[in-house]
Amino acid sequence: MPFSLLRDIRARMALAAMLPVTLVTLVLSGVFLSGRYDDLDDAHQQWTRTLARQVASASEYGLFAANLENLQALTAGAMRESGVRMVLVLDAQGQVLAASGSVRLEPSSLTPRVIMGLEDLYLPADFLPLDGRAWRWIDPSSGDEFLVQPVHSSRLRLDEVYEGEVNGPELGATGVLGYVMVEISREVLAQRSRFMLGIGLAVMGGGLLLGLLMAWLLGRGVVLPILRVSRMIGRIGAGDLSVRGELLPDDPLRALQQGLNQMAERLQRHHEELEQRVAQATTELRARKEEAELATQAKSRFLAAASHDLRQPIHALGMFVARLTQLPHDAETRRLIGNLEASVRAMQDLLDALLDVSRLDADAVQAQVRPVPLAPLLAQLRGALLPVAQDKGLHFRVRQPRGAELWVRTDPALLHRILLNLLSNALRYTSEGGVLLSCRVRRVMSDGSAGAGDKVLIEVWDTGVGIAPEHQEDIFREFYQIGNPERDRSKGLGLGLNIVHRTARLLGHPLRLTSRLRRGTRFTLELPLAPEGERQFVPPAVEPARGPDDLRGLRVLVIEDDGASAHALDGLLHSWGCTVAVVESLRDALAVIEDGFEPDVLLSDYRLRAGENGMWAVQGVRQQMRRLAGPAQVLRPDLPAALMSGDTDPDLIQLCREISLPLLHKPVRPAKLRTLLRRLSQNQALSM
Repeated sequence: MPFSLLRDIRARMALAAMLPVTLVTLVLSGVFLSGRYDDLDDAHQQWTRTLARQVASASEYGLFAANLENLQALTAGAMRESGVRMVLVLDAQGQVLAASGSVRLEPSSLTPRVIMGLEDLYLPADFLPLDGRAWRWIDPSSGDEFLVQPVHSSRLRLDEVYEGEVNGPELGATGVLGYVMVEISREVLAQRSRFMLGIGLAVMGGGLLLGLLMAWLLGRGVVLPILRVSRMIGRIGAGDLSVRGELLPDDPLRALQQGLNQMAERLQRHHEELEQRVAQATTELRARKEEAELATQAKSRFLAAASHDLRQPIHALGMFVARLTQLPHDAETRRLIGNLEASVRAMQDLLDALLDVSRLDADAVQAQVRPVPLAPLLAQLRGALLPVAQDKGLHFRVRQPRGAELWVRTDPALLHRILLNLLSNALRYTSEGGVLLSCRVRRVMSDGSAGAGDKVLIEVWDTGVGIAPEHQEDIFREFYQIGNPERDRSKGLGLGLNIVHRTARLLGHPLRLTSRLRRGTRFTLELPLAPEGERQFVPPAVEPARGPDDLRGLRVLVIEDDGASAHALDGLLHSWGCTVAVVESLRDALAVIEDGFEPDVLLSDYRLRAGENGMWAVQGVRQQMRRLAGPAQVLRPDLPAALMSGDTDPDLIQLCREISLPLLHKPVRPAKLRTLLRRLSQNQALSM
């Protein structure tokens, strides 16, 4: 039986019942068979000796009288006994007088022996004496048994016949008349032995069957109650607390079964109470969850509305301030306008940062990874930030390996935003010393050649205040700032490093921080080196020199339903020399076009009155322009257009990206708007 089966209680109980029965059966059967084999062997030997003596006793007269016929009849009669194969009668000199059966011993195989000191007989050398009167030999080849019994002559004194029992010597054994040799087969003994073996095996089988019966009865009496309890415990463990075991009068585990029933009843009662409590708590939690969801939805609607409503006036304010800076003023007024412009720029920076965070949260930012040369990007950062460093009296250096230009796989716009934030922070929190922007290659292959596993490490070093170890993980959280409890706007908003961390994770560029308090900070960005086979130089777009009249004469159609924003945008565009038509809806825009105004660029707010939106407006205006142009419009592209919106919905951003419609988030910076108008007008001119 495999050891694994012994883990089952039924197998163990069966083994416990079968082992003693099997051992007792084997021992008793062995003792019985051994005793019976000995008895059979003794009986066989006694029978063979008796037969030999009887033949010898009956042959005395024939030998004495030399009656060969009598001797031959005697041997023939002995052959009728079971197992007798040969009977010989020999005289005292070893001459065969009578023989029956198959004579197997030749006279040449006999050797002289002294028999009881009387006569010589030619017998095999390994004949064994029996009781001093006979000899026994077993043929090793056939297993047959040969017995030699001497035939003695005896005298009886007549005067002593009536005197009672007289022993052998008194009868007087005067000499050996001859010998009787009998060959007896042991096959009869073997048959009887096999018969006794069959009886022994039958007894053993009966004992084993009895053991199995006992094991079965024991299993029913002990194992089955245990298994019944075990199954009940298993069902309770599986959660079925309604199970109850039957209490039988002859169950040896009755007390245990009763205890399990009571335990299951208590568990069921407590479980029902717990379910009631859980159901009640779930109902309360569901109600609170619904309240929280309603509150969250209300908050989201409030924040969306507040963001939109807040961006609208700031957008208009930025346009008004931009228009105001173009007018002549005295020194005091220019100082006030400068402060006003700085405040508006701070609000715009905050709204732009919040927009970046919301876009990253909504996975609306899609990385466009491609091979990018680093040198132009580093040069652009140096040109933008060197004046800032010089104004603070700081050294600003850019260091890169000499020789071949480095190419990396990244999104250039997102990488530019990461490095710009890191460098701006470094310049903001460094009061003396300087800032270093460096890049180096970390080779993976031992031969120094560029491989697919090579990395480029871009590091931003500063000699600023440093970051304590306990703050080095928290600085990447939203709105977390060190040493700015008063929320001083000049110290930043607490969103730059959070945006950096999220953007680096989006690009798959590991970002590491090393800093020592009052010694400085180092940020390390790891980028994959672009293989040489993927490098393809794309010359940057060269814009024409910007002049004060680069937008003069540009016809712009503006669809804006907010009065302040429309008025501010109208004034700013007119100050740039544009011809502007401002309307509030698509119907008004179509009417203006019907009156003869042919726009070069269309600017539309996304949210319009009466449930309209800017996408519908752009589509409607383009259809009107194609209709008025007739067949000639087939060769002309669609009217360049852009959306302006205070919404930060990621779905809107994704939709505008899919249909290739530029989207400007309010508040729109005048410089950004002017750049967009210039690009749209140039694309229109190139396509004509």
